[in-house]
Amino acid sequence: MSEKVTVFDTTLRDGEQAAGVCFSERDKIEIAGALEAMGVDVIEAGFPAASCVEAQNVAAVAREVREARVCALARAVPGDVDAAGEAVRAARSSRIHVFVNASDVQLAQQLRKSRQDVIGMAEFAVRRARGYCDDVEFSPMDATRADPEFVVEIVRVALTAGARTINIPDTVGFVLPDRLAVLLTELRERVPELEEAVLSFHGQDDLGLATANAIAAVGAGVRQVEVAVNGIGERAGNTPFEEVVMALHVHGEALGVHTDVKTAGMSAVSRLVEERSGIPVPPNKPVVGANAFRHASGIHQDGVIKFRENYEVIDPASVGRYTEIVLGKLSGRAGFVARIRALGIELPIDGLDRAFERFQDLANHKSVVTDDDLLTLV
Repeated sequence: MSEKVTVFDTTLRDGEQAAGVCFSERDKIEIAGALEAMGVDVIEAGFPAASCVEAQNVAAVAREVREARVCALARAVPGDVDAAGEAVRAARSSRIHVFVNASDVQLAQQLRKSRQDVIGMAEFAVRRARGYCDDVEFSPMDATRADPEFVVEIVRVALTAGARTINIPDTVGFVLPDRLAVLLTELRERVPELEEAVLSFHGQDDLGLATANAIAAVGAGVRQVEVAVNGIGERAGNTPFEEVVMALHVHGEALGVHTDVKTAGMSAVSRLVEERSGIPVPPNKPVVGANAFRHASGIHQDGVIKFRENYEVIDPASVGRYTEIVLGKLSGRAGFVARIRALGIELPIDGLDRAFERFQDLANHKSVVTDDDLLTLV
């Protein structure tokens, strides 16, 4: 039986924490609408306590989105919880996401409170959030660097107080996939009450491990992944939406899971977030980068022309893209012939040989040989 993995998108909240990003109300509504159309389950719209404008923007998303669940973030303090509750009041389906520091380093050096203080804050905040909506998520921040005994304790308290989703954040992108799997497996064993809740994972990409960690988490029983389009977010960014969703699409059968995301909109939502955030997508970005389905070497061109799956693990059409043969000095005869035939040109063998020789001469002096170049050459 395939189990559903809930896709929780935090582009509008943690994604906006990327330095230099500032989404307007219109930006948030348009991005939320695109995510909703793709079948994303939960849209974290922002952090209402940050400012009056942010609270208004979250409320605007809550009014507009009708299918996905709209979530607002809150620290484990009364004012934050109240601001979040008010912001999502108009949502058809709402959630409040409460978090508090959990690692000893953050308790001592940032929050400056004891473990017992934090336990009390978590319990109070979750109960207060339940007064606004039935769906409350709790995150012990920096859980992957926290004492596992304390994580067990605070998770139990949050569940008893009414949390229905427990999110384990790798707040600084620290944990290794195998260690994360052990941490989550042991947490599930030690807190059997989690069987009545949803276990979630939120990863940052400081060491480039966010996608691998998210997949390891799913393998260890997590049934919600927290992601952001194009991986934007604090510092090196969040777990990339497109990478995790497509990894689960490709490996879902082996993992026994699926998502309800309609992947055909992946490239369009990536471009929308790129435009509105001002953060360019690198060409080599998996799934949505410009080069994700472009083939430049002769060996790869020959293979993908003969059978796409020789060199493409994802069908480009499934994410709104197509396979592209890019001609350059490493291209072979197969790629050259395929490209000129796509232009509607047929040549006899001797003419084809001469044209290919001229193409190779040109390619040694140009990084990319364009269709116009080919027409002139032929």
